Amino acid sequence: MLKDPVLPDYSGECLTNIVPAIFSRLFGPSPNYRLWQDQPIPALSELHSKNVVLLVLDGLGWNQLKANRERFSTFSSFKSSPITSVAPTTTSSALTSITTGLAPLQHGIVGYRMHMGGGDVMNVLRWSVAGKDVRSTYPPTLIQNIASFGGMKHAMVTRTEFGGTGFTQAHLYGARLTGWRVASSIAVEVSNLVKSGEKFVYVYYDGIDKVAHEYGFGSHYLAELRAVDRIVGDILEVLPPDTALVVTADHGQVQVDQDPIVPNEQILSNVKFQSGEGRWRWFHVKPGSEQEVISGLNELYGEIAWVRSKRQIIDEMWLGSAPTHEVAGRLGDVALIAMEPVAFFDPSDTGELKLICRHGSLSEDEIYVPLMVFEK
Repeated sequence: MLKDPVLPDYSGECLTNIVPAIFSRLFGPSPNYRLWQDQPIPALSELHSKNVVLLVLDGLGWNQLKANRERFSTFSSFKSSPITSVAPTTTSSALTSITTGLAPLQHGIVGYRMHMGGGDVMNVLRWSVAGKDVRSTYPPTLIQNIASFGGMKHAMVTRTEFGGTGFTQAHLYGARLTGWRVASSIAVEVSNLVKSGEKFVYVYYDGIDKVAHEYGFGSHYLAELRAVDRIVGDILEVLPPDTALVVTADHGQVQVDQDPIVPNEQILSNVKFQSGEGRWRWFHVKPGSEQEVISGLNELYGEIAWVRSKRQIIDEMWLGSAPTHEVAGRLGDVALIAMEPVAFFDPSDTGELKLICRHGSLSEDEIYVPLMVFEK
């Protein structure tokens, strides 16, 4: 029996609703939040603290957390539960959903590699097309023009080298950035900001995701989990009274031990180019070829992947609702979404053969992420 994809719970316990729920407790209603749905998250509706630090651990899925609980002694004092990420379960879409409080079809960052028109496929994290920086061609704050954190210019802490990137400009539009160069500085920067009177601080750490991509779920991964436990413990130590630490992640991971599958040549003869990533490939098909591509993909890969048309995905609101014509144009025509621990190859997606753990699809391991709350 084939598995069903796990769809994001945009109307409930989802990444999109974390910041709106926190801000509702900290600041009350505001016209700045007019785009947000009133969808409370039970774990956050009980917050009593006057200040909140939100820590996002890139790549820590709920299932991976459960399987490695003993590595996280600090989290034993947290209230924890699973929530859903967004679709696709990729960093660019999920982080933008956290900071804007909106689903991907609303904020417009619809994947890791998305079509910008004219055959240009942009790597969103690098903000590049064919290896070239395109910030002047596709200005980040025009491609994603929703201000982060309701336009309130809150403080955020991230790697110093991320500060000037196109993706940072897009998903943290309007935020005030504080950089860190080594992980031991994260707690120091958080302490300084909270002591200076910041009521809300957003913190991003990418180590788990990087290690899992390069090494898989082995000894390096376990060592990184222990390092993250120390980072969280350091933050807890410096938090003043009446301050909550909320921890979540952008997506989970699956380990893919085999090389990416090269799609069938006959199918590719009807495809102009691809976008997306290994576990969520978009095929941009030649005119009149959509049904032939769908049938071919289902016949060859229907037992290891979900095949859906763009119209199905939009109508069923996998990425949210009501896209503009421009945002809908960033999607492909047919999606091939991995169900099993496999990935699909696109020669224009550089570096694809080097990844061990991957994400992007809608398996339980990828879409469920933790929501953990500690009030001091």
